[in-house]
Amino acid sequence: MPSSVVPRTAAVAALVASALAAGLLTGAAASADPAAGAATAASAAGVRIHDIQGGTRISPLAGQTVAEVPGIVTGVRAYGSSRGFWFQDTTGDGNPATSEGVFVFTGSGSTPPVKAGDEVRVSGTVAEFVPGGAASGNQSLTQLTRPSVTVVSSGNELPAPAVLSEHSVPEAYAPAGDPAAGGSVNALPLRPDAYALDHYESLEGSNVRIGTSRVVGATDPFHELWVTLKPRENRSGRGGTVYGSYTSQNTGRLQIQSLTPAAEQPFPKADVGDVLTGPTEGPLDFNQFGGYTLTARTLGTLTRGELERERTEPQRRNELAVATYNVENLDPSDPQEKFDALGRAVVGNLASPDILALEEIQDNSGARNDGTVAADRTVEKFIAAITAAGGPAYHWRGISPENNKDGGEPGGNIRQVFLFNPERVSFTDRAGGDATTPTGVVREDRRAALTLSPGRIDPANSAWESSRKPLAGQFSFRGKPVIVIANHFGSKGGDEALTSHRQPPNRSSEVRRLQQAQSVNAFVKQVLEVDRRADVLVVGDINDFEFSATTKALTDGGALYAAVKSLPRKDRYSYVHQGNSQVLDQILTSPSIDRFSYDSVHINAEFAEQNSDHDPQVLRFRP
Repeated sequence: MPSSVVPRTAAVAALVASALAAGLLTGAAASADPAAGAATAASAAGVRIHDIQGGTRISPLAGQTVAEVPGIVTGVRAYGSSRGFWFQDTTGDGNPATSEGVFVFTGSGSTPPVKAGDEVRVSGTVAEFVPGGAASGNQSLTQLTRPSVTVVSSGNELPAPAVLSEHSVPEAYAPAGDPAAGGSVNALPLRPDAYALDHYESLEGSNVRIGTSRVVGATDPFHELWVTLKPRENRSGRGGTVYGSYTSQNTGRLQIQSLTPAAEQPFPKADVGDVLTGPTEGPLDFNQFGGYTLTARTLGTLTRGELERERTEPQRRNELAVATYNVENLDPSDPQEKFDALGRAVVGNLASPDILALEEIQDNSGARNDGTVAADRTVEKFIAAITAAGGPAYHWRGISPENNKDGGEPGGNIRQVFLFNPERVSFTDRAGGDATTPTGVVREDRRAALTLSPGRIDPANSAWESSRKPLAGQFSFRGKPVIVIANHFGSKGGDEALTSHRQPPNRSSEVRRLQQAQSVNAFVKQVLEVDRRADVLVVGDINDFEFSATTKALTDGGALYAAVKSLPRKDRYSYVHQGNSQVLDQILTSPSIDRFSYDSVHINAEFAEQNSDHDPQVLRFRP
C-alpha cells in the first residue's frame, strides 16, 4: 500500500521543525539545525544521490536542500497517496553501502512530470519519512520533497538493475540494535554483505531485478504478493515459507507491487506455490505494509501451481473430532455466498466435526453500533448453510458479551460460539452463565464438572478487558465428559514489524496474551486438580506462535500440550502474513489426551480467494 503524505511547509526551517515533532527525522537527522539546513542549501549543490543516501539508514543531509541532483528516472508512481518517481545516478561511487537511487515525492494528488528513461536534474529537500509514523517502529524512507524537476533528455537507457537472488541476499537477517539507542539500527553503518536488511537498505530507491521466483504470499486486495528469492529457505510442504522461530525471519521474502494501476493492467491473482516466471524489475521501495517492496515496472508472468484446498480425514465412529475456525467477522449482512462457502468447507473440508468452536461471530446487526448483542441470527444462518451443504443440523451454545466490551470491530460484539452435532455428542447444560459471571470447577461422580456450562472463564480479570473472554463448555461423548474452552486472544496490533528499525522488534502485544494464557492455564490446572484424568481441550485463535511465550504459558506445568507441535515443522501454520506461513490458531490438549491425530486444514491462508484469512484446525481422539 502506498505511503502516506509527507508533511510539507513553506520553508526549510519549518519543514525540519515539523518533521522532528512528527518523528519523521531520527538518528543523525534529529540533530539537524533548521537554520544550518537553510544555510547549507548552496553548499549542497553538486551532491549526488549516494551522498543523499549515505552509509546508514538515515541521510546525512536530512533536512537540507539540495540542488541539481542528476539521474535517470527508473519508475513513476502516478496513483495513490504517495505519488512520485525514482531516479538513479548512472555513475555511482563504488561503495556497496550507499544506494544510487532515491524516491522523489511529488504530492498526494499531482501526476509526476516525468517518465522512465528521462534524464533529470532534481532540486528539493531531503527528508526521512517513516511510513505509519514514528510510533510504528518502522524504518524510514529517504526521499526528496518539494521538488523542482528539469528534464534534460528522454528515451535514455535505464541504469542496469542490481540483481536480488539467493546468492546476493545474506542469510543473517539484521544486526543487533544499539542498546544506547533503544535497540535501533538506524545509526549503524550498513553491512550489505552481512545482513539481509542492510542489503535491501543499501539498494533503497535503486533499480533492482529478480528472476523466476515462487509465490509465498497470495495476492491480497491491495494488489500485492510475496515471493521468495530463496526457494529452499524453510519451505513448507505446499510451497510457502515457514516462520518457525523469532530468529528465522526468512530473508528471501520480498513484496511485489506494480507501478501500473490495476485498472490499466490487472495484477496477477496468485496463490502460494505459484511462480512468477521471468524477470520482474523496478525500484526498491519501503512501505508500511511489508517493508522492502519491489515496485515493478515490468512484471514476470504468473505460472499456476494448481494448489488445492485440503480435506481432512473423517473421524471414526469411536473418535471425537473437535475443530476451531475463525470465520472473520461473520454477520447476517454478509453475502449468502460467504455463508454457503463456509458451510461447504465445514462439510467438505472439515468432514463435519462433532464439535466446532467458532471465533469472530458478530451480533445480529453486524458492525452497526446499535446496542445489539444477540447473535442467534448469525449462527442460525451459518448452521442452515452447513445443512444445505449436506452437513448435520448442528445445535449451538454461546454467551452474548456486554455491548462493546470484548474488542473487535466497534458494534460487532464478536464472540466464540460452540456448534455440536447432537447425533454424535451432547452438551451438558448448567444454567447461569452470562457475560460477567465466571464458571468454576466441581467434582461430580468422581469427574471434573463445570459449574456453569456454557460459562466464561475469569471474565473480571483485567487480562480480558476489551478482549474476548474464553467460553467453556462441557460435552458428553459416548458417556464420557469432555471440557472444551474456546478462545480468541488479543491481536498482535501494536507490534513492530520484522523490518523495524529496532532489532529485535518490540512485541508489545505479547504482554496481554501472556496474561490471558496464564488465566486459561490456571483454570485448566483447577480442572486437573479435581480430576487429573479430565479430557480438556483449549482451542481457538490464540494469535500467537507455537514457540511463543504465550504458548509456553498455556502449557506451563504440563497442563496442556500444543498439538500443532505433533506436525512436521513444514506443516505448522494456519495463517500467512507478509510471506511467512505461521501458527496463530491452535488446539491444546490435557495430559489424558495422549493419542490423537491433528490437522491444520489449509483452505484459506494460502489463497487469493478466501472465505476467511485463517485455516481451521481439527483434532481427533478417543476419550
